[in-house]
Amino acid sequence: MRKFTQKTIALVLTFCLVFTMAACGSKDPSSAEGTVKATGVGNGKHGDIKVEVAFTDGKISDVKVLEQKENEVLAEPVYTKLKDSVMQANSAEVDAISGSTETSKGYLAAIADAIAKAGVTLTAGSASGGNAQTEEAVQNFDVVVIGAGGAGFSAAIEAKKAGFNVVILEKMPTVGGNTLISGGEMNAPNTWVQEAVGITNDSVELFYEDTLKGGDNAGSPDHVKILAEKALSSAEWLRDEINVEFIPDQLFQFGGHSVKRALIPVGHTGAELIKKFNAKVAELEIPVKTDMKADKLITDDSGRVVGVEATSGSGQKITFNASKGVIIASGGFGSNVEMRSKYNPVLDDSYMSTDTPGTTGDGIVMAQEINADITNMENIQTYPVCNPKTGVISLVADSRFDGAILINQNGERFVEELERRDVISQAILAQEGKYAYQLWNQDLEAISKTIEAHPDEYDQLVKDGLLYKAETIEDAAKFFNIDPAKLQATVDKVNKYAKTGEDPDFNHRAGLASLEKGPYYIQKAVPSVHHTMGGLVIDTETRVLNTDGKVIDGLYAAGEVTGVIHGTNRLGGNAIADIITFGRIAGQQVGK
Repeated sequence: MRKFTQKTIALVLTFCLVFTMAACGSKDPSSAEGTVKATGVGNGKHGDIKVEVAFTDGKISDVKVLEQKENEVLAEPVYTKLKDSVMQANSAEVDAISGSTETSKGYLAAIADAIAKAGVTLTAGSASGGNAQTEEAVQNFDVVVIGAGGAGFSAAIEAKKAGFNVVILEKMPTVGGNTLISGGEMNAPNTWVQEAVGITNDSVELFYEDTLKGGDNAGSPDHVKILAEKALSSAEWLRDEINVEFIPDQLFQFGGHSVKRALIPVGHTGAELIKKFNAKVAELEIPVKTDMKADKLITDDSGRVVGVEATSGSGQKITFNASKGVIIASGGFGSNVEMRSKYNPVLDDSYMSTDTPGTTGDGIVMAQEINADITNMENIQTYPVCNPKTGVISLVADSRFDGAILINQNGERFVEELERRDVISQAILAQEGKYAYQLWNQDLEAISKTIEAHPDEYDQLVKDGLLYKAETIEDAAKFFNIDPAKLQATVDKVNKYAKTGEDPDFNHRAGLASLEKGPYYIQKAVPSVHHTMGGLVIDTETRVLNTDGKVIDGLYAAGEVTGVIHGTNRLGGNAIADIITFGRIAGQQVGK
């Protein structure tokens, strides 16, 4: 009995030793020897970002993103370039990626959270940015495109198809520009979607008339005609050659349009376009150089534009020669407060902007330095329904195009909801508090599907107290301190007008929709600077003209950097039609 007990004790001690040795081999059974791992969470632009950080010998050896809901294109440099900076600095205290600030902050906060949870002491790292690659100081191409948004991509692809060696320069760390963060909707007449949903009363002529009238007849009729005539082929090109997927049975009718004609990309954002453009330029082997700011246009003795001087993110000066021409597709100046205040003093820093940080008018200024002409600069558009906290355009509020109404603090309608953007914006600014509310119900949401398309925006608006889901009109009114009786009276009138098909108050052009049944959604909104209609003067072949009305040889421009198309006001859905149509023309014309 005593021998058995000693044998048993020996076995137990042996097992204990084995388990102890195994346990001592790693602080985390799932990690490599000598490595500690911890997870952290930070709040990005579209919700929580969860990461797993690995630490080896006092250094951050890896960062893996476990969960995130960020914009795929904007997040890419955060999860690659910013990750490299963190690992090199061995710290979460590094600079955010410009243009992806909120995603960067969430990512860095998640890493900092993991560092705290791991309880490790990090050794000092080196300053970030030391691993930046050196470019060749002089690079030769046939065509240089400035700007990697919708216009720039369209131009580059067409120039490449014409047999030219093309490069795209983009000053921001990410591609996409305003196209990426837009709703991505594109107007065109006589489309396959109009046919599918039974719209037969549209035409090139009607689109032309709507667009010209929408800009108070201040746009160039010749350019507007080209836009109207080529919008359909541009949409088909996106669908068939770039592989952009549009929703097959839904259209929007933006303010100022006579019929529903705006194609909607899947996901209801321009991310669908930019992802497909990215794939196409990769397939065509067109280099896209991000963090590459174009500084100056190079001209020869005859005044012909023959290249671009640029600066890389690391500060290196680089010359890009262009034997066939340069295409400026750098966007507008909505984020340049000084510039927009110069041309329209009302739109100072009291206004937020929906635009990306890169829309600072660089292309306009560069071209002016070689005597390019500009026009229409004072006409700057605000978008009426934006986030009061951030200024960002609200895509959830696209339900307005299917019947949502706008009300003021008194619970009363004050403008036709499908009026032009500038008209609605001015009407909102004339209300108490210079804000408005948008109200719609679940029946309209079932048609628009905007919450379904943008759940992260919806959740953030709810979290910030800017959007509320209510079971009753009374509940909706009380949330924002609106008189319930007045709001109910407004809704009763809307329901009556929906039945009669007439709107004697504001002549809603599409006919009001019934709001009899809940639940309801009510959202607070303000106008933000959205689009600059002014810019470079171009001819119908996208050649830039000088102040004497003559062509600047070798220089082309397309997109929001130009100023001849939209007149005093751009109609919703026309920006994508514009940038694709004239971007393609620029790519087809360069070198001729």
